Amino acid sequence: MSSPAQHDTPGLRGDAAARGRFGAGVLLPVLAGAVNVFAFAPFRLWPLQILALAWLFHGVIAAPRAGARAHFLRGWLYGFGWAAAGVHWLYISMHDYGGMPSWMAALAVALLALYLGLYAGAATALAGWLRGRWSSSPLVLGLLMLPALWALLEWARGWVFTGFPWLISGYAHTTGPLAGFAAIGGVYGVGWISALVAGALALLWLALRRKGAAAGAVRIGMPLGAALALCLGGVALRQVQWTAPQGKPVTVRLLQGNIPQEMKFSNDALVSTLGMYEQMISAEPADLIATPETAIPLLPQQLPPDYLARIARFVQSTGSHLALGIPLSDGPQMYANSVLGFGPEPGSAAMPYRYDKHHLVPFGEFIPPGFRWFVDMMNIPLGDMTRGAAVQPPFSVKDQWVLPNICYEDLFGEEIAGQLRDAYRAGQPQASLLLNLSNIAWFGNSIALPQHLQISQMRTLETGRPMLRATNTGATAVILPRGEPSELAPHTRGTLAATVQGYAGQTPYILLGNKLVIGLAILMLLLAWGRNKAARIRH
Repeated sequence: MSSPAQHDTPGLRGDAAARGRFGAGVLLPVLAGAVNVFAFAPFRLWPLQILALAWLFHGVIAAPRAGARAHFLRGWLYGFGWAAAGVHWLYISMHDYGGMPSWMAALAVALLALYLGLYAGAATALAGWLRGRWSSSPLVLGLLMLPALWALLEWARGWVFTGFPWLISGYAHTTGPLAGFAAIGGVYGVGWISALVAGALALLWLALRRKGAAAGAVRIGMPLGAALALCLGGVALRQVQWTAPQGKPVTVRLLQGNIPQEMKFSNDALVSTLGMYEQMISAEPADLIATPETAIPLLPQQLPPDYLARIARFVQSTGSHLALGIPLSDGPQMYANSVLGFGPEPGSAAMPYRYDKHHLVPFGEFIPPGFRWFVDMMNIPLGDMTRGAAVQPPFSVKDQWVLPNICYEDLFGEEIAGQLRDAYRAGQPQASLLLNLSNIAWFGNSIALPQHLQISQMRTLETGRPMLRATNTGATAVILPRGEPSELAPHTRGTLAATVQGYAGQTPYILLGNKLVIGLAILMLLLAWGRNKAARIRH
């Protein structure tokens, strides 16, 4: 009797081969992209970001005859896997706290991931298309074109439709050897350098797969040397002191109320919330006391008549300064997500310092045109807010100047650097400390908290200034320009007390912002084009 294998038909074998091609062509890019989540906090296995990107680049370099459509699909699926694994916690805010049906919340996360994947797909598709147009060599493709396009498309992801630069490549490298490039090129510059290393490794992989004699040593040595040189350069740059201490250190107390998100706007919990924060604020004096974002969830006119007055009296009597997260209203249907700053100076209670959030969260704090129906499905108070000015003055605290930003705003390093740069050029006080007030309880006990802490850490590397973080459920922390963050245990109620030294001075990133990286990426593409043109002239 013959075995079943002997009766296997060509059609069945073809089906199996087709399924194998589907797995390699669709599932493998998604999985390779998803691996990136382990490169970021809380896992911080930063080499995985470079290795995964090297895999993606190798697929472009090793397939010169593949069309732009195939390269786009591979990059798109890779980017989808990256985004879906990295920001899956958005489901919690939409379903658990926003009241959206589970299927719709999951679909919304998937659609966002598909959108974010378009940028990776565009980078690989353009690289493949330009390679055919310019007849570029693998070396030019791996070290000039792919890293440049990757950097430009990541930068575009940070501003198109107000931007969503969460988990941009560079954030994986806050503690690795490439961190030294942050003060020069910011997070996009670090991402470009990591893409250069990935391109070098992709070329190394290609060379090792080829059997050859003497030429093989050159093909292996050049990309390996380039990768090592970039890593060593980052280590060397990390030793450069771009900024210097300014004034005397200040004592800080960062409050973490740990109010469950489902209770934050509940009428039953408001009285206890107000009492708890008043008690935490007045527990002891400090040069700077900071509460989380909207720690006081009511407008001032909705508070008990003497509530803010009592807090202001404590501040004045103890010589403290307070940064209070509270919503403000300047008229009907005009709400701002704000920070009020109270100090011991005469008149501070009547005319407190004010900072209004400028970069608002789509769907959470403003409604994009045509999406009112989407927001109406979610039970989120104050869903459409007014923007603060792009440049706002810092808050004076003794010898230091404190520049607040609220929650999502610290994703946009160019805007923070721009405020420092504008103050420097205008001869006005320049912030020596950065302060982030956040409420990430929307995302539960998820990896969103350590990811946001890592984002703040990148801002300290870019600006050479400490970042103070006061959050509702975590991560409340003090982050110095050099060293690991000092963090309060998440999902606990408590206060993080520290003495922090402010810093002054200009990093290259403060002075140039993203212009340097954009210019260098464009220059790399021009060099790739120039090599092609020179080759045509010779022939």
